[in-house]
Parts: sequence; C-alpha cells; structure tokens
Amino acid sequence: MASDGSPVRDAREKKKKKKAERSGTDRADVEETDAQLEIQRLTAAGHAALQSRDNNAALQSFRSALKAATKLREKRLQRTCAFNLGAAYVEAGEPQKGLDVLSRTQPGERGERIADLQFNLATAHKALGDRTQAVRHYLQAAQLYRSQGDAAAEGDTCVRLAHCHLLGKEWDETAASFQRAAESYKLAGNASAAALTLKDAGKHMLQSGHSSSDNIISVLTDSLEMSANISDQQTLGKLLSDVALSFSQMRLFSEASECYEQALPLVSSKPHRLAVVLQNLGAVYNNLGQYQQSLRFHREAAALHGSLGSRGAQGRCFSNLGFALVELGELEEAWESYLHAQQAFRDTDDPSGQWQACEGLGGIKLQMRDPGKAAMYYKDALQLLCKCQDVSGSVQERLVSELSEALQQKLLLQQRGPASQRTIPERHQTRRQLWTTAVRSDVQQRRREMLNRENAPSDRMQHNQTITSSETHLRQEQEQADHHNTLPEANRNLNNTYNKAEVMCLLHL
Repeated sequence: MASDGSPVRDAREKKKKKKAERSGTDRADVEETDAQLEIQRLTAAGHAALQSRDNNAALQSFRSALKAATKLREKRLQRTCAFNLGAAYVEAGEPQKGLDVLSRTQPGERGERIADLQFNLATAHKALGDRTQAVRHYLQAAQLYRSQGDAAAEGDTCVRLAHCHLLGKEWDETAASFQRAAESYKLAGNASAAALTLKDAGKHMLQSGHSSSDNIISVLTDSLEMSANISDQQTLGKLLSDVALSFSQMRLFSEASECYEQALPLVSSKPHRLAVVLQNLGAVYNNLGQYQQSLRFHREAAALHGSLGSRGAQGRCFSNLGFALVELGELEEAWESYLHAQQAFRDTDDPSGQWQACEGLGGIKLQMRDPGKAAMYYKDALQLLCKCQDVSGSVQERLVSELSEALQQKLLLQQRGPASQRTIPERHQTRRQLWTTAVRSDVQQRRREMLNRENAPSDRMQHNQTITSSETHLRQEQEQADHHNTLPEANRNLNNTYNKAEVMCLLHL
C-alpha cells in the first residue's frame, strides 16, 4: 500500500495545482483584455460626443471609462482616462470640476501627454478667471509642444495665450503671442492660419504704440501675401477688411482702399459685412480727397444700413456723405444729408454723432451766408458736446472758434442794415463770397494746427471723424437682433482722427 507521501501521488497533485493556476491566470487576462476594449470603446464614444457637442454624453462615457480603469492595474491607463474626463469637464463649461480632476492627474515616468495636461489646466484657469495661472500653463504647454516638434499645437496654444494677454490689455504681449503663433503655423505648413494670426499681430502692434511703422507694415504685408492660401471667401474678405482698417489708422489710405476694393466682392453675400465695407471704402476715399468716387459708397452704405435697421451706422454714412458733398460744392444736398444724420443720431440717442452733425450744418449755413443759423447750430453742438466723455479740449476750442466766426459775420450783416442785405451789388457779393471762403480756410487751418499739437490719437478728434471698431459694430447689430452676449465695450465708439478735417467712420467686420 502506498503511503500518502508517495512520490507518484505528490507529482499528480502538483500537476493539478499548476493547471488550475494557469486556468485562473487565463481568465484574468481575458477579463483585463475585455475591460481594456470596453475602455477604448467608451473613450471613442466620449470623443465622438464632444465632436458633436453632446457634452453630457461625453462626460458619461469618460466617467464610465475612468471607473473601469480603476479596476485595472495599469496606472498609465487610469491617468489617461482621468485626463480625458478633466478635459471634458472643461469643454462642457465646468472648469472647476475639470481643474479638480486634472490636478490629480500626475504624469508618468515618461511624462506622457504632459503638454496636453498643461494646455487643459490653462484652459480651466482661464475659464475660472485666473488669467495669471492660465498664462503660465499656456507658456509651459507651448514650450512642450515645441520640444515635441508639434508646431500646429504650439500655434493653437500661442493663439490662446494671445487671448489671455488681450483680456489684460497687454497689447505688446498679445502681438508677440500672435507672431509666435504665425511662425508655428508656418512650420506646420498652415499658411492660412499664419495669415490670420499675422493680421491680428499687426493690429495689436498698432494698438500698443510701441512698434515702428515699418515693422507693422511688414507684418501686415506678410499677412496679405500669405492670405493667397485662404480658400474661404468670407474669411479672406474679413482679413482684407481688417488689414485695410489697420492701414487706415496708419494713414495709408491708398493701401487701405486697395484692400477694401478686394474685400467688396468677397462679402457681397453677407449684407452686414457688405454695409461695413461700403461705409469704410467711402470714408477712405474721403480721406484721399476723391469725393466724387466716394459718393456711391456713402449712398449704398446708408441705404443698406437702413434696410438692416442699423440706424446709428446709417447716420454715420449720411455724415460722410454730407462732408463729401460740401467739398464738391453741393450745399443743398449736403444740408439734407446732415439733417438725415442728425435725425438718425437722435433716434439712437447718440450725442457724439449729434454734435458732429450740428457742426456740419453750421458750416453749411455759414457758407450760405446765414451766420445766424450757423451760430445756432454751433451752440447746439457745444451743448451736446457736454454730454460726451473722453473728448479732447481741442474740439471745444474749435467749436468756440467757429461760433465766434459766425457771430462776427452776423454782426457785420446787421451793421450793413436791411437795405444792404436786400440788394447787394454783384461785385460786393463776390467780395463777400471771397471773404467767407477766406474765413472758412482760416478756420480749417486752425483746426489742423490744433490737431497737429495733439500727440495721442485717442486724444485727437475732429469734425465728424470717427473710427469705429468693426467688432463693436457687429456686436451692436447682433445685440439688437437676438440679444447675444456682448463685451463691455460693445456700445462704445473708438475715436481716432486724421489731420484732414472730414468725416471718417470706419467699422470693423
């Protein structure tokens, strides 16, 4: 009888035990593989939901994926699932939850996806209003993307970084970030994106006031050259219009007119944008002294703004038209245009536009040898000016000077008596016309001298000359139409001036 400890029996028991262990290990491997496949499926479903903007479905998928990953032994897989969930929270508009999850996501030994982690941390901080932390994380992400050779991701990050600096009104940093983004997009072979970011860089270089004209022109010119790669007409039209506005602010009106002319057919299918380009093109031709050519654009813009219900913009077009007609000697039609402008500004409760219209009406009455009415309009303009903020003292000085001229002419007419006013010999009438022209020239000369003494563009204003940000204009229209969100500056005009005393109402798209 074999004993219990016989070698044969021991060998059989060991064989059975090994077989059972192998069977258990195989079952565990199968279960782990199935779990990994399920996590992959849930992750793919989450990304698809994000693409279709179904944030709730995306969060549900990523939460399920993370729950399944915690049952496995792979820490890397758990970190990836946690990262996806945190990023989804940020995308879904829940930045605090996203930040909480992302902050617990520590990179592995090889630092996988650390650049993406920094990017999403920055996005969460920005959404929470912590701009300082957002800038720090975006800078880290951009540097990491560069080290990985991912130029496209670096470009996207630099654009986000630029927007952070923009919130803080850090114009130099904003421009530098856009320029870095453009360089990254060039390396990635995305010339269209590079053109758009160069356009933005030039705009903020101009806004900062610290860049030379040559540098700004170089950046804007590069943007135009690279814009040849933009296939979308609306995008190209907006770029051309924005570059034209920058050229206008630099007093490069010939270059601005070329850009606006190119933009015109590209935005023809968008009435709001077409109205803006028409208005800006007319204003630029006013500055070039090509008044006859400007008339068509003023009239078309006024009509289109009116059909769109943009009453304030229509008023600015009538002001532009009125000035051009005055320069062409069409005083009666100019008078009607300024009256239309005045009424439009009254309808929109715009005292800035009203005083400018009153000044135009006063100037026309002065040329019509009706100094009494001219003085009345100049007085109205001064009263309306008191309701405006951020107005240069030179504007008030100019209006006071014009009022003084009108009162002097009125006094001279009164001294000559009623008879002389009724019958004026032709030679005296010609002499008076020459005198009136000389007075008007002197007034305009004084305007130019006062404007030349001003240094900062934001502190210089002149007769009916307003440059309005086109972003502001479109936000105003959008707000009137469907009450979309607007920025705090949405209803403000950005006023700049040029040495030539004429109407200048430029709008961004």
